[in-house]
Amino acid sequence: MTALTKDRRLPSLRDRRKMWRNTRLAWMLLLPSFIFLAMFTFYPIGYSIWNSLYKDNNATIRTGPVYIGIQNYITLFTKDKIFAEAFKNNIIVALVTVPTSIMLAIMMALFANRVKIGKGLVRVSFFYPTLLPMVAVANIWLFIYTPSYGMLGYIFNNNTWHFLTDPNAVLWALIVMLIWKQAGYVMVFFISGLQNINTELYEAATIDGANPTQIFWRITWPMLMPTTLYVMIITMTNAFKMVDHLYILTKGGPGNASNMLLFYVYQKAFDQTNYGMASAITVVVIVLLLIITCVQFFTQDKRTFYA
Repeated sequence: MTALTKDRRLPSLRDRRKMWRNTRLAWMLLLPSFIFLAMFTFYPIGYSIWNSLYKDNNATIRTGPVYIGIQNYITLFTKDKIFAEAFKNNIIVALVTVPTSIMLAIMMALFANRVKIGKGLVRVSFFYPTLLPMVAVANIWLFIYTPSYGMLGYIFNNNTWHFLTDPNAVLWALIVMLIWKQAGYVMVFFISGLQNINTELYEAATIDGANPTQIFWRITWPMLMPTTLYVMIITMTNAFKMVDHLYILTKGGPGNASNMLLFYVYQKAFDQTNYGMASAITVVVIVLLLIITCVQFFTQDKRTFYA
């Protein structure tokens, strides 16, 4: 009874001061990051939520924004056909680019991690598209896709391919470009994950007679799950951030066949000067990404092995 009472005694004044110093130091180290987070993340999100509840367009220049509640959201989901088209396009892009980029990045990482000659050159070659600015990438692929003098038309001697003007092909052309741009970036994380796997696991599996396929699915893939969970969130976010590419390549056309949610925000805000509706679309994108991220994290984290 005495020992139990002793274990439950309150911390001494000295211990409390030491805890306070450690806590104060931790908050001071976090303060600069928190300030930037508040300025460039929390405040814009809060302002977008507030502005989405107002009618703020050319008709309200003289009177100022008019409070209309959730009318902007009702209009988006019931009357705005362009929003529905952009939403569908974004979902298609996400469903295709996320697994494809991850699969391609794993293959690139395995190859770059095992190659013996020119390992640095291989890694730089795979990573190089990530270093290019988005506008430069869009112009490169504009040259590739142009029917009259583009690279694909020149290689295959076909000047009738209209990838960026065909409603059935334009979205897939953008998907190929996005995968090419981000696969090398994702590869870097998988290379880091591969190097953290204990080589003794591979040696034991080889002694037990496991083939390369079994080694990958039983050792490599499970041990890469923390990395995979992280890059899934990154690639999902990238799928909803296409603005520069669309502005250079298609401007959402033809007929909104390649329009995306974030580019539609740009159109609403700067082309149509409808800031209330643009804010509502922004809030929808934020909520959608938050839901997807939470679902991925809480469902995949239970099946993730942390080494």
